[in-house]
Amino acid sequence: MMAVASDSTVDLRSDTVTKPTPAMRRAMADAEVGDDVYAEDPTVNRLQSRVAELFGREAALFFPSGSMANLSAIKSWAPPGTEVICEGQAHIYLYEMASIAAIAGCMPSTVPTPNGIMRWEMIEPLIRPHTYYRAQTGLIELENTHNMQGGTVYPLDVAKEICDQAHAAKLPVHLDGARIFNAAVALARTAAELTRKFDSVMFCLSKGLGAPVGSMLVGSREFIDAARIKRKLLGGGMRQAGVLAAAGLVALEKSPARLHEDHENAQFLAHRLHELPGVRVDLKKVQTNIVFFDVSGTGRAAAAICAELAKRHVLCGATGPTSIRMLTHCDVDRAAIARAVSELQAVLTAA
Repeated sequence: MMAVASDSTVDLRSDTVTKPTPAMRRAMADAEVGDDVYAEDPTVNRLQSRVAELFGREAALFFPSGSMANLSAIKSWAPPGTEVICEGQAHIYLYEMASIAAIAGCMPSTVPTPNGIMRWEMIEPLIRPHTYYRAQTGLIELENTHNMQGGTVYPLDVAKEICDQAHAAKLPVHLDGARIFNAAVALARTAAELTRKFDSVMFCLSKGLGAPVGSMLVGSREFIDAARIKRKLLGGGMRQAGVLAAAGLVALEKSPARLHEDHENAQFLAHRLHELPGVRVDLKKVQTNIVFFDVSGTGRAAAAICAELAKRHVLCGATGPTSIRMLTHCDVDRAAIARAVSELQAVLTAA
């Protein structure tokens, strides 16, 4: 059984495990609220306006989760019976309960890549010809940073080319930008610069930015109006949601400036792991705050190693028989990461 996190636990399972900061808690306690289903929550409205401004878009919409925001975008762009082109390990494909098919009625058309970065020459062959007996392509979806490929970042020119070529083919492009601010820090660009060509963008307030709840969807006014209907259809109409949006506002203004610390800690973690006997890290893939490492050289199963680490109050997750994922975030400092590596070394030595 997985150990329960405590104050002494080093929790590297995800950047979703962070606790709200004192500033967030104060903002939540003091938040002015109203009924958001009537679009009358002033704090939610302020968050949405601020996000639209930051991304240079007409409108934005607050969601309880990134999965719901992605699904609302898919339903807004791609009619049932069409295909959605995405990377072979995309979050919408692997980790959103097959909602793309079960609820949106779309079929994923996947592009396997070695690093999570699709290119137009990989996508173009999957676009369906306009024949009445073939499912048509409804949407292209990219993920930046790419979760299951170790937080890799789309080069700006690659993303621009995909969007330009897709638009020439009259296809919309949606970005799962759950950690887009991590990508922005890695490339020394603004989130607006990285996402300008996309028809819609989702990003999470509750991952690298550290808010307790919530994700945002941005796009044109017409698109957001359609997405609001989809959100309500999916049960995402919230009432006095300003208590959540208030934390999101703090996260949006304060957190991007410190994300470089998470990236530096991820580099420290990756290099220390790579020094351990039997542990292998692809250091070129460690671009942001996600570190995958292979333990096949230890002769131990990843799940067994994670279970032993949990007994030592270090939490992480097996992503395959010999693969483990760790994420750095605002609630783990350099000393905590060093302790996690030391505990892993002890587990491997004991074995």
